[in-house]
Amino acid sequence: MPILVAPQAVLRQKTRLVRPEDMNELRTIIPRMFAAMYQAPGIGLAAPQVGLGMRFAIVDVADRDEARNPLVLINPEVIAETDGMAVREEGCLSLPNQYAEVIRPEAVRVRYQDMDGKVQELEADDLLATCLQHEIDHLEGILFVDHLSALKRNMIMRRLAKEQRQKH
Repeated sequence: MPILVAPQAVLRQKTRLVRPEDMNELRTIIPRMFAAMYQAPGIGLAAPQVGLGMRFAIVDVADRDEARNPLVLINPEVIAETDGMAVREEGCLSLPNQYAEVIRPEAVRVRYQDMDGKVQELEADDLLATCLQHEIDHLEGILFVDHLSALKRNMIMRRLAKEQRQKH
């Protein structure tokens, strides 16, 4: 399953909510998304990154040495966040080899549906909080570089475009 690279238009579009009739498609797609994410390797992947305009994402922040801890988030939303902020280096499978420090709330509470359609809430901090916010941003058409100054963002996007041209 190919992972789209910026500036693909779908990466900038807001997604639509997943509906019950979408679940059969998700049951087929999600295992393929996990395979692509693990192979990349990455710790999160949102539907737009594989060309889908639906509101779902997958994450697994377990170390490679740890047991995998896959999490599927359908129709996720951040419902609470701390006032405290954290700086963490972020990258993105849709912006390969590009990294920058991003400031985000250090902890969040996320409400989502699981694969059975049950509403769940998850409190997260550290890397998981960053990953969840990053993936939910994708569902709004936001990339991590949008949290940077225009200068840094443009520098990264130019570097990415140059690397992509050299690759092809």
